[in-house]
Amino acid sequence: MWAPKIGEGEPLGEELSVSAQVETIIDVDIHNRNKQTVFWRGILIAPVLVFIASFGQAADWGWGAAGVIAIPVVLTLLFRGVYPSYVLTFNHAMIELMNRALVYLFLLTDEYPSIERNPRVAVIFPDIKGGTSLNRWLPLVKWFLAIPLYIVGFFYSLAAVLVSIIAWIQTFLTGEYPESSLKIVLGSIAYWNRVFGYCVLLVTDEYPSFSL
Repeated sequence: MWAPKIGEGEPLGEELSVSAQVETIIDVDIHNRNKQTVFWRGILIAPVLVFIASFGQAADWGWGAAGVIAIPVVLTLLFRGVYPSYVLTFNHAMIELMNRALVYLFLLTDEYPSIERNPRVAVIFPDIKGGTSLNRWLPLVKWFLAIPLYIVGFFYSLAAVLVSIIAWIQTFLTGEYPESSLKIVLGSIAYWNRVFGYCVLLVTDEYPSFSL
């Protein structure tokens, strides 16, 4: 097992650094991979994608359908200055579920994505103190401010898909996932988590980094 540190996150089980960015932690399987499922991931993952899409509010943010709660968060932040804890819990669970699906689809693990939390794939939100630490008005313009992030993210996603095609072939032939593909694939996932956390989940006011 190879356990990279993505973004500014620390390995699970250790004290996390304080950050206003959404952090991503993913454990990756490099060796002794299941070669039989490599080219069938798109079919095998379909039930999970249908499950995610069933929550509604489907949108494409570089990884697929996203059934998160966004508009009520905008309203409660705007008029009450709070982020409902039950909505935060739901959105956190959904973003981690989507990440588990992506990790499986892009061959970072052979473990089929569970609908329950798996600490091997973790998305860490900053402490928003119930929403009191967030600016009430920024949710109205974050979608616009994030336009440059969408453009950069498109090219990151394209690069991730291209290197993953090579990774699929190499994993099928050798049973080893190429470490040369990790920076782009893992970096793209972490990048979109930061962007999503900023302009959709609204859990941070800090503008996301453009770097992988």
